[in-house]
Amino acid sequence: MEPQQLGCTGGAEAVLNLQPNSSIPIAYHPHFGPHDDLILLEIDGKLLPDILHQKVSLRGQLNEEAVLCTQSKTYSIKFVGNSNSVFLIPPADQSALLEHPQYCDEKNDDQQVVASVIKVAPGNMELVEVAPRLDKLKLLLLESPYTSEELSEKEELYKWNDLIDRVQASDDELRSGLQALSAVEIDGYWRIVDEKYMDTILNMLLHNSVLNDWSLDALSEDEVVGVLESDGFPCKLGLHCLQVHGSKVDEGAGHSVWKLDERRICIHFARTILKDGKRKMESFMEEWTKKVPDGMQASFDMLEGEVLTEKFGVETWVHAFSVSSLPSNPAERFSMLFQERPKWEWKDLQPYIRDLTVPGLSSEGLLLKYTRKTQPNSDAEPVFSAR
Repeated sequence: MEPQQLGCTGGAEAVLNLQPNSSIPIAYHPHFGPHDDLILLEIDGKLLPDILHQKVSLRGQLNEEAVLCTQSKTYSIKFVGNSNSVFLIPPADQSALLEHPQYCDEKNDDQQVVASVIKVAPGNMELVEVAPRLDKLKLLLLESPYTSEELSEKEELYKWNDLIDRVQASDDELRSGLQALSAVEIDGYWRIVDEKYMDTILNMLLHNSVLNDWSLDALSEDEVVGVLESDGFPCKLGLHCLQVHGSKVDEGAGHSVWKLDERRICIHFARTILKDGKRKMESFMEEWTKKVPDGMQASFDMLEGEVLTEKFGVETWVHAFSVSSLPSNPAERFSMLFQERPKWEWKDLQPYIRDLTVPGLSSEGLLLKYTRKTQPNSDAEPVFSAR
């Protein structure tokens, strides 16, 4: 490539308008250099509108690799080197032509159009869709769970914009993560309600349902929240209790009706019983069926992904092992699973990995990557161990 010669500096426009089977001379731009502030980004055409309309953001702390987020997805950013030279040619600089009219004299037909290269790009940035990194969200919110004895200190609390700055996930993924954690916004801050406090609110709701002859399939939001508020629980938390343990079944003009979810309520009481350690199956089932509210039926099938069983002689024991306590990172998830058990049958393993989302990788792909499958014969159940 030659230094800048006298001639018409055509800029990028000249290259874009280049006809097939034709050529154009190139030369160093007067400002040629490394220009580290100019980086090529290769994107899918579907992302182009979001980027052009500035609907994307870069997220990550100084000690983290940055990710690019759209409204609904998260992308890692990887640098890919080029084996060929890639020239960056800026648009024609009209001000430079005014200062140096000798570069392009339209009256001189002998002048040749020259494309000026301002930088040789060593590579480009590439976007790869990844799962949101939501484990940090749980750690942040657990720093200061909401309790019955709230402190006025709010240094460790996080508003929505604080979470956006700290958690590498798109807005939609972040909202889903908050919902999965049963987080609630209180006074502008996102909080996880202390487990014991939430247990107290639910027990009071169930107690009031007996006193007031409420149907657990048709709870009036105004009545339930009002009674809980008179018992000393904030209105926001009374409504949150309905949202966590039930679903809205009817919504009229200023009047909402909720139904408590049988499975969620039964799981709640199972967790409470197993909080102190493992139990014999018979003892656990007996206490569990007594604790669930009248009209609800506790079934061990409900506890898939919540408990594990193990045999000691003729006795079966059960202990808590909830998928919600496991990391969302696949490598860390499988590591913890194989710490719990060195070998897993598929029926036991499946509840603990079906929520893993790795773009471009199926459940079968995850198993191939992180486990070793053994099967003594075609009729035997496959067993998975660490790879």
